[in-house]
Amino acid sequence: MRCLVTSSRPYDREFLTHANKGRHELVFIDTALREETALLARDFPALCVFVDDNLARRVIEILADGGTRVLLLRSTGFNHVDLRAAADCGLTVMRVTEYSPYAVAEFALALILTLNRRVHKAYTRVRDGNFLLDGLLGFDMHGKTVGLMGTGKIGTALANILHSMGCRLLGCDPVKNPVCEALGLTYVSADELLAESRIISLHLPLTPDTYHIINATSMARMPRGAILVNTSRGALVDTAALIESLKNHHIGAVGLDVYEEEAALYFQNLADEIITDDLFSRLLTFPNVVVTGHQAFFTVEALQTIAETTMINLDDFAAGHTNANVVGCKR
Repeated sequence: MRCLVTSSRPYDREFLTHANKGRHELVFIDTALREETALLARDFPALCVFVDDNLARRVIEILADGGTRVLLLRSTGFNHVDLRAAADCGLTVMRVTEYSPYAVAEFALALILTLNRRVHKAYTRVRDGNFLLDGLLGFDMHGKTVGLMGTGKIGTALANILHSMGCRLLGCDPVKNPVCEALGLTYVSADELLAESRIISLHLPLTPDTYHIINATSMARMPRGAILVNTSRGALVDTAALIESLKNHHIGAVGLDVYEEEAALYFQNLADEIITDDLFSRLLTFPNVVVTGHQAFFTVEALQTIAETTMINLDDFAAGHTNANVVGCKR
C-alpha cells in the first residue's frame, strides 16, 4: 500500500524503512500536515503522521477527498486528531499504544536530577572556568516525597526507579495500579498529592478533564520550592500561571519536555529565527527552568517499537483486519 510519511526526519526514514522491509511503498516528506499542505497526500490511501501534524476536521476532509483511508499515528497520544471528523469521513485511525515507558520515565528522572543538582548551571560554569559551588546546593532524593500524577506504564516505570532511590511515593489516578501499590505508593487525591510532594511528575494523557490541570490554583497548593516536571503533554500546564508562580518564587524549579504551543516550534531548526511566542521566550529566561524539545521518547528502543507497530498497523489495514491499536473509528 502507498503510504505518505509526513513530518519525517532522518531517523523516521531509517527506522520505518527497516521495519517495512519493502512490504509497502513509503514516501517521506519533512513537511508538516496543515490545511495548506493536505493536498500533498492526494492519492495516498495511507498517511503516517506525527504529533506536530494538524489533523483538524478541514484537514481530514481534504485527506478523505484525496483518497486517504487510514491515518497511522507515530504516537500514543491522539489529541491532535479530530476523531469525530475521521469517523464522519470514514477514515480509520491507528496509533502506537505503547513503545518504551522506560525512555520517558528515565528522561523524567534526568530532568528531576538536573534541576535538583543544578547540572545545567554547573556545566555552563565549568566551561567558563568557574568552579565555585555557590548556588548549586541540592538535596538527597532518598526520603523525599514524589507525587506521580498518572500511574500507567510510564508512571509505573518511574515509580520503580524512585522506589529504588528510597523515595516516598504518592500517586493520583482514577485506576489504582497494584504494581505501584506493591512498591509502597499511596494513592491520594490530587489536592493531597500537590500539597505533600517535594517533586511532582506528570504522566497523564491530554483530555478535556486534564487540560490545564496544573493551573494557578493547583500550583498554589504545592509546597514552596517544589519541583514540577512534565514529559506528557504541554497543555496539562497553564504556562501563563506557571510563569507567575516562578516570578513569585513559589515553584522552585520546572522541567518541561513539552509545551502547550509547541506545534509552532518543536521538531524544526529555528536557530536563525526570532521566536515570537512571548510566553515560551519568558520561560527560557528563568535559571531554574529546563526546557527540552519533546525528546523524552527519543531512544533506539522506542523508535524501533514505534516503527514496527506502525508497519503492523498498515499490514492489518491493508489485509482488512482490525487490531487493538484502532482508535475512534473502526471499519
